[in-house]
Amino acid sequence: MYEFITGKITEITPTYVVVESNGVGYLIHISLSTYSQIQSRKDIKLLIHQIIREDAHLLYGFFNKLERDIFRLLISVSGIGANIASMMLSSLTPVEIQQAILDNDVNLLTSIKGVGTKSAQRIILDLKDKLSREAVGEEIFAVKDNRIKDEALSALVMLGFSKSAVEKAIHRILSENKDIAVEDLIKRALKSL
Repeated sequence: MYEFITGKITEITPTYVVVESNGVGYLIHISLSTYSQIQSRKDIKLLIHQIIREDAHLLYGFFNKLERDIFRLLISVSGIGANIASMMLSSLTPVEIQQAILDNDVNLLTSIKGVGTKSAQRIILDLKDKLSREAVGEEIFAVKDNRIKDEALSALVMLGFSKSAVEKAIHRILSENKDIAVEDLIKRALKSL
């Protein structure tokens, strides 16, 4: 996976840029936000997100880390692909997207081409908790919490419970007790489902 590419701009449009680095030209898809920040430059450094599909290897470039982080969060939502995430970042700044999600602003998100009401609601539901974590301590425990959460979620869904109900129950239990073991989390979730 590429982290960043540094080089000279050989071609630039509002949707992509070609960056020459060590004799290789990379076609990198960009948002209007990144375009507006790099259009007057000759040498750039773009943070990269690579997507590998059967029919293509795609590079998406970002001028700053926040924009790339928001892009990665958006494409983690079911039904939101890289093109829609890029469209969102072209229509709104990363901060505006973050604020719209935290404020449950479905109308602002649906004003973006390609984002319907159900998609906007799914984005808010899936990302609100991830974006509202501001404390450093919560980020330290995030990896452990995610492993425990994923294992419990998988076990409960296999038992026949709906994924959305299980996610809500697990989130509530984890918010009350960060150091819970997987087995205890499953037991408590079973009692509340």
